[in-house]
Amino acid sequence: MSIGVGIFLMVVGAILAFAVRDSWDAVDLTVVGYILMLAGAAGIALSFYITNRKRRVPNDALDPAVEEEYRVVEEHNRDIKE
Repeated sequence: MSIGVGIFLMVVGAILAFAVRDSWDAVDLTVVGYILMLAGAAGIALSFYITNRKRRVPNDALDPAVEEEYRVVEEHNRDIKE
């Protein structure tokens, strides 16, 4: 579910919960509206979670060549201090 679908569900739910005053015997439209708003909020939160999970990079993402260069510099500095 994308952010747009979540916003759509929240808007439709708010319309059903707050603007519609019609009632059916079998269905309470206010409760249906609240359920749709909760589903929309959950969809938006889930969309943010999934999107941010894909973008995370592990902390040990250094290039081995760059890491080797740093190791050589640190060893050279250590030899100078001693």
